[in-house]
Amino acid sequence: MSTPTGGNYSLHELESVVETELAMAASSHPAEVADLPVTEWLLDPADAQRDEVGLRSLLGAVEALEGDAPHGAATDGRA
Repeated sequence: MSTPTGGNYSLHELESVVETELAMAASSHPAEVADLPVTEWLLDPADAQRDEVGLRSLLGAVEALEGDAPHGAATDGRA
């Protein structure tokens, strides 16, 4: 799998990155901005929720691909 920088990631590495991003998203609390005026929000809670949904979808896709790969096979496109 190619990344925009031209490097290769295995599915396991991608899964780790996505899980880290999900943990960071879970540790932020966009609901806390509800008491602040909109002009003081650093992050729109709706954007944060969409990002988390996208990350969960990506994680599910990676896990599905890992489940389809033969045991011990390279999952990053290398033979």
